[in-house]
Amino acid sequence: QAQLVESGGGLVQPGGSLRLSCLASGFTFSRYAMSWYRQAPGKERELVAAITSSGTSIDYADFVKGRFTISRDNLRATVYLQMNSLEPADTGVYYCNARFMASYWGQGTQVTVSS
Repeated sequence: QAQLVESGGGLVQPGGSLRLSCLASGFTFSRYAMSWYRQAPGKERELVAAITSSGTSIDYADFVKGRFTISRDNLRATVYLQMNSLEPADTGVYYCNARFMASYWGQGTQVTVSS
């Protein structure tokens, strides 16, 4: 069955960087738009970045523009989120989502930005 596995989270100091990965299996990855969401403690899940199936169109939430970059490798069935200039407000659980004929979610990876 369809599965998304996120990795790359961890503890980082303000101003640092992390690269998240999301490995997909069990469905035709290249047909699915992919997104990264995050959920901070006590808050609703919010969209961070999205990329179309071909990678030709990308959108970012205003609060990450210029700091985060989403990309995908359809041969490796993987979507990435490069996060630079991290701030404490970026702390949360980061989830990847695949959307086309169905919607799939990963289990999430924790990102903590703290000194």
